[in-house]
Amino acid sequence: MRSKKLLFSVLATAATLATYAQETKSLAYPDEKHFKNMRQLTFGGDNAEAYFGFDNEHITFQRTAPADGTPCDQIFYGTLPKKAGEKFKYKLVSTGKGRTTCAYLMPDKKHFLYASTHLASEACPPTPDRSVIKKYVWPIYDGYDIFVADLNGKITKRLTNTPGYDAEGTVSPKGDKIVFTSMRNGDIDIYTMNIDGTNVKQITNTTGYDGGACFSPDGKKIVWRASRPQTDEEVKEYKELLAQGLVMPTKMEVFVANADGSDAHQVTKLGKANWAPSFTPDGKHIIFASDYEYERGFPFNLYIVGIDGTGLERISHDNSFDAFPMFSPDGKKLIFSSNRNNGGGHDTNVFVCDWVN
Repeated sequence: MRSKKLLFSVLATAATLATYAQETKSLAYPDEKHFKNMRQLTFGGDNAEAYFGFDNEHITFQRTAPADGTPCDQIFYGTLPKKAGEKFKYKLVSTGKGRTTCAYLMPDKKHFLYASTHLASEACPPTPDRSVIKKYVWPIYDGYDIFVADLNGKITKRLTNTPGYDAEGTVSPKGDKIVFTSMRNGDIDIYTMNIDGTNVKQITNTTGYDGGACFSPDGKKIVWRASRPQTDEEVKEYKELLAQGLVMPTKMEVFVANADGSDAHQVTKLGKANWAPSFTPDGKHIIFASDYEYERGFPFNLYIVGIDGTGLERISHDNSFDAFPMFSPDGKKLIFSSNRNNGGGHDTNVFVCDWVN
């Protein structure tokens, strides 16, 4: 019996050391000069849209991991490790029902907002059958609404209650406004509301998908991704897909405007898919994901560009997928999702690193 216990102890120690080695080896490529002390936070599954809280220490992210009993995206919350070798621990904070997306921690550091389909159905909504549609599409589920919950998962408020898609909410650093995406007018546009869900205002009104907005560090501007179908054929295709609750995200550019939607203008003109934008800590640049350098529409890498569209710089160099970048509020860290270090599989994991200017 002692020999069996000893064997288990040795195996457990070996597994711990292997995980630690995997976590602490160099995960950044030589050309990634802005990344230092990179840590892999999750291992296995599909982990994305990790966002810092206002205290720079906590994050929320969405995770799909059928092997762990999470068949479609649910929201998790965790504290960033402070020491080398310290494991990243996280817990489920959404209901575990329906599908969720786009969580963001609230200024009080005790609550978070997220979108969920659980009131429409407790089951995961069906995913698009691309063998029938024969296009790369994203689903825009009608059942999504935006909720606020505490860090134990108890829903404390429903912020949206209109027919159609309501999701993609983020909070102003001022703590007073939420910007989100909605289909309440029949198109996919960006809206703002007060932190309590009142005073809803539509701030984009051009045909096309407007989404994924977030505020600048001073709360005075927003950045977002947008498709802008130009020809009659493109508009027709966009509207036909939208009628099926679908969008085709292969042609998107980055836009910037004042927080009230005024002075909206296009920042990137790269072609392909430019998306997941957020501001750099100085508020003068935007970090985003793009596949514009690749004819086949893949890989995706991270780039930084000035809000006037100048000074484009590629900052990540994985040959698969880097996206969903966000700086910590103090500007010291960058968090993003990547396919790197997944053994050649399909897992997407969350990584965090110190930022070097």
